[in-house]
Amino acid sequence: MIPGLGYHWIVIDTKLPLIELHRHLDGAIRLSTILDLGLKHNLPLPARDLEGLRPHVQVTEPQPGLVAFLRYFKWMNAILVDAEACRRVAYENVEDARREGIDHIELRFSPWFMGEPNGLAAEAVVEAVADGAAAGARDFGVSVRLIGILSRHYGPAIAHQELAAIRTQRDRIAALDLAGDEGNFPAAWFVEHFTIARDLGWAITVHAGEGAGPESVWQAIDLLGATRIGHAVRAIEDPKLMDALRERGIGIEANLTSNVQTSTVPDYASHPLKRFLEAGLLATLNSDDPGISAIDLPYEFNVAAPRAGLSHAQTRQAQQNALALAYLTAAERADLLARVQARADQG
Repeated sequence: MIPGLGYHWIVIDTKLPLIELHRHLDGAIRLSTILDLGLKHNLPLPARDLEGLRPHVQVTEPQPGLVAFLRYFKWMNAILVDAEACRRVAYENVEDARREGIDHIELRFSPWFMGEPNGLAAEAVVEAVADGAAAGARDFGVSVRLIGILSRHYGPAIAHQELAAIRTQRDRIAALDLAGDEGNFPAAWFVEHFTIARDLGWAITVHAGEGAGPESVWQAIDLLGATRIGHAVRAIEDPKLMDALRERGIGIEANLTSNVQTSTVPDYASHPLKRFLEAGLLATLNSDDPGISAIDLPYEFNVAAPRAGLSHAQTRQAQQNALALAYLTAAERADLLARVQARADQG
């Protein structure tokens, strides 16, 4: 049984790695850590106990849109008062991944977004996150990759500064992402940034098709060079785009519960993930911001996926797709699969 959530491992194939490709590090901060650091640093928390704090941090009903959902990051980021707090939440992210049974996790973060509330230098945030994630990987035996985010809503000029900060830990970053207010800050504004990232050898994954339509996904793949798309919900509206995603082998990082909570889709049954998989797209299951959504990755497999109409074969395909898309070398991928299968055979 998954601790705290009251359900068994029903759907997950234990002979395949459990992989999370789309999780925001600062959207996965423990409620207890928010309370602890808030009290320690005498922050003006809206409550001074866990249950009082919960409705200010966790979504309890669908929000009117993505921007409304993003407001729940307020206290997630407010407690990042110094580099040690950033290191701590990165470390705890990996520990929590281990508790969920995750074998490989890719954590993404925007250092400007994390640092802005308390005036932290973006460079210090990147170093602290990289240190915390590395310590967590060492202590808990979880394979970890980091993805730097450029936050759209700061605009292209700030994005260059954010990119420069991420580059200070170049060898500890696997990919670059673009996230935030997709509707008002199109990918076309960030072509130069992602050209630099590709020249550095980073992979590219971009949030698109969540807060804007299929044209946003086209920009992400054609202008920014994305080989994975976060969400991609509205790609279903464009048959030519669907064909392009399949033919080019572009991965989709789907997030069922998050998309219901942001009102990107009206309910689980309306989510296009099942149709993506039926169309042969490389779609995967992910948790997005589990600290805000009050879920974990096994919940997405065992509760959200069935509600979205996915069969066991389709959730297994999502696991296989995640293994194929993970930012791992061929040797690392083979080793991860071998270790998981050996574990399954033993017990």
